[in-house]
Amino acid sequence: MDFIKKITRRSFIKKAIFTLVSLELVYVLTNLLKKGNEAKAPENLFDAGDVDLFENGQVYPFSTERFYLSRLKDGGFLALSTKCTHLGCTIQFKTKEDKFQCPCHASAFNKHGDVLAPPATRALDLLPVTIIDNKVLVDTANPVKRNKYDRSQITYV
Repeated sequence: MDFIKKITRRSFIKKAIFTLVSLELVYVLTNLLKKGNEAKAPENLFDAGDVDLFENGQVYPFSTERFYLSRLKDGGFLALSTKCTHLGCTIQFKTKEDKFQCPCHASAFNKHGDVLAPPATRALDLLPVTIIDNKVLVDTANPVKRNKYDRSQITYV
């Protein structure tokens, strides 16, 4: 029985560690190769979903990303910050009243983000929207401060 060698604890542990490290390396390399082949949104752009998911005239909350996506009646898109321009409270969209409202100091904004009722003095911040491959992508890292709504701020398919 020369083919069976006596295995010491030390040699067993060395072989087990070598095997685990090798398996981890294979796992990491295969995941890197998979990720390289996947199509993904450019950095800093949040993938809100396919254009077809959003009905005209509706407002969609993305609370984890802190914005509302408005699909206007004409099919255009506006992404508006959830942060009130008065003191930074989180605004809410009131479906029945068809407007955004701040629960802290009662500022109100229309679907375009324009001020309807003070104390806020300027429109809600705009988050740039890009449409690539029928996907709505929102730049959550670069909000645009604005005084009022302008038609050029709408993104169309």
